[in-house]
Amino acid sequence: MSPPAAPREATRLGELSPQQWKSGIAAWLGWLFDGLELHLYTLVATPLVIQLLAATSAADPAVKEKTAYIQAAFLVGWAAGGAFFGRLGDLLGRSRALALTVLTYALCTGLCATAQTWWQLMIFRFVAALGIGGEWAVGASLLTETWPRAWRPWLAAVLQTGVNLGILLAATTVGLLALLPHPPSERFVFLLGVLPALLVFWIRRQVPEPEAWAQAEKAVGHKNPGVRELFRGDIAKTTWITSVVCALSLSAWWLFVFWHSQHLRRLLDAAGLPPAEITRRVSAAFFLVNVLAIAGNFAAGWLARRVNNRRAIILLFLGLFGSMAGAFIVPRGFGALAWFWLPLTGFFSGVFGLFTMYLPPLFPTLLRTTGAGFCYNIGRLAAAAASVIFGWLAPVGDFRLALLASSLLALAAAGCSWWLPEREWDGGQRIDVGGQTSGGKG
Repeated sequence: MSPPAAPREATRLGELSPQQWKSGIAAWLGWLFDGLELHLYTLVATPLVIQLLAATSAADPAVKEKTAYIQAAFLVGWAAGGAFFGRLGDLLGRSRALALTVLTYALCTGLCATAQTWWQLMIFRFVAALGIGGEWAVGASLLTETWPRAWRPWLAAVLQTGVNLGILLAATTVGLLALLPHPPSERFVFLLGVLPALLVFWIRRQVPEPEAWAQAEKAVGHKNPGVRELFRGDIAKTTWITSVVCALSLSAWWLFVFWHSQHLRRLLDAAGLPPAEITRRVSAAFFLVNVLAIAGNFAAGWLARRVNNRRAIILLFLGLFGSMAGAFIVPRGFGALAWFWLPLTGFFSGVFGLFTMYLPPLFPTLLRTTGAGFCYNIGRLAAAAASVIFGWLAPVGDFRLALLASSLLALAAAGCSWWLPEREWDGGQRIDVGGQTSGGKG
């Protein structure tokens, strides 16, 4: 039986089919709401946990400890959801699985607004993370199988920009609430998380399953390969090296994303600023980091087109290491960090956009969301462990030194990226990045 047909290679936007437009819009909106859901808690974590614990300030060791546990639970849920929904994406189809992920994270983020204890908040964040984690592999595979291969670096940038815009929406919302004469409780922002549930109905009515997935299902008589196939033959090497790179890089990035905001809060608190002003300034700094991240997404796409994905990933991880180390190698004030060093780190985070369209094609069609989900979620589990360890270490040192140490993980990720594969699967064979057949088996 012939391998699944590749999508028509359009060269202009006007040549894209309705199916390609619908799958692209669905994936982008899913990622936009991913960004919103991901960072609502990051921005209000400290004041909300202080409220739930009835603590007096952010300096209370219990606040840092419980905050770290909640963040770790989120990352564990993110990883478990990526594995679970990634497998469903291969078994049930991309569109069906995508709708389930959005519904899960929308409803459970809304439930965070009802939490009365820190452990209730932890449970709600964990379940919401199941859906957020699953959306990544499913949405990326949906576009891999419906959009032209040559467009993938730019598609990765556009998708990652959806996440960044969601983050900006979260930062803007929190910042505007802080400007009100009588700001509402931080828990109020979680009610925004219910909005993505409306997207589910559109996805199920308008987004068909990719032809490549449908033909691959038919070719094997709906007897999909098992998860163990990820650890056999040529696929095993791909699975392990990409898992290591994801573990190192995501640990570095998530330590930065979550704890740099707490470091800024500590600096501003030491300066005697009122809580509302601290929240406003931290939100503004977070906003700028993500504006630069959007530019970094497209710079990463341009670089990948020039030197290929693997070399671009290495160079960008080196930049991520340099910017993180530069930010925390010496004590710096809020201004230097917020307006230069942290946005520079955000720019180099564009490397993670490349993984969106780079990882799924490394695996055969019926292992695509399973494989991409597994590798990326090993990284999320590593980041969860790193968050807990950071929460233990931060009270006895300071955030700056721990953040400086975490930059070394980005350097290690750059070194390991040298062994990342440069071939991908198309139907039943593997091709190199230039599109020439280079062997392999279906």
